[in-house]
Amino acid sequence: MQISILGCGWLGFPLAKHLIKRGHTVKGSTTSNHKIKELEKCGIEPYLVEFNPKLSTSNGVANFWHSDVLLLNIPPGRKRNNIIDYHTKQIRSVIEAISGAPIKFVVFISSTSVYPKLPGLVVEDDAIPGKAGRDSGNALLQAEKMLTQANNFETTVLRFGGLYGGDRHPAKYLAGRTGHNKANAPVNLIHRDDCIAIITQLVEEKITGEIFNAVTDGHPTRQEYYTQAAEELGLEPPTFEPDNENKNYKVVSNEKLKEVLDYTFIYPELTISS
Repeated sequence: MQISILGCGWLGFPLAKHLIKRGHTVKGSTTSNHKIKELEKCGIEPYLVEFNPKLSTSNGVANFWHSDVLLLNIPPGRKRNNIIDYHTKQIRSVIEAISGAPIKFVVFISSTSVYPKLPGLVVEDDAIPGKAGRDSGNALLQAEKMLTQANNFETTVLRFGGLYGGDRHPAKYLAGRTGHNKANAPVNLIHRDDCIAIITQLVEEKITGEIFNAVTDGHPTRQEYYTQAAEELGLEPPTFEPDNENKNYKVVSNEKLKEVLDYTFIYPELTISS
C-alpha cells in the first residue's frame, strides 16, 4: 500500500518508519529542507510541503498525493489570533490537492480539545461545533467537518489525548513550577506507541467513516500524576493550588475505540519513563 504522511514530525516520523517495516511504501512531508536527507535515509520518499496557510510546494511534489491513503497530521497551533480561519484554509488546500489524486482514504489526527468543558465522561458525540474549550479545538472541529463531508474520499478522525513517549514527557513542562490550578482534573493522555499502533490498524483494515477518541485507560489527577512523574524523573515536583472541583472535570472515554477495533493498549496505564 502507498501511504502519504503529511507532517513527519514527532509522531509522523516514527509512524512512517513503522509502516515501512510492515511493507508499505511511505511518502513523507516536511517543512524543513535539512530534514529531506534524514527521511531518505530511513526509506521515506521525502517532499517539501508548507501551508502558509495555502499549499506551497516545490517542483515534483504532485507525486506526494499519488497514494492510496493520506495521514493528515497538521495541528492548528494555539498562538494565532485567526486560528480557525487559518486552519480552515490549510484544510481546504489539502482537499483541493486530493481532488485530482487517487487518495480515497484520509486519517485525520485531531484532538480531545474539541470537547466543551463538560463534567463527567465524554464520548465522540459530545463534541459540539463552536463549543470547544479553546479556539484550537473549534478549528479542529471545523477541519473534521470539512474532511468528513468531502465527496471524493472517506475520512476517519482520531481524537488523541495529550501525547507522550520517547523524549517527550509532559511532567518536564510542569516540573518546579508553582501555583498550578485544576489539581483534581483527570489527565487524558496516550503513549506514542499506541498512537502508531492504532493508526496502523485503521489503515491496514481500512476502517473508514469513523470518529474515535484515543486516550489510555488510566486517568489519575493532575496533581497525582505530575507529582509522581517529576519525582521518578528526578525533577522538582510542581505545586498546585487547593481544588475542590473534581466533579466538574471531564474524562474522555476510549470505549468505542476498544470495542470497534478490539484494541488492547500497549500502555493501558500511564507510564513515566517509556
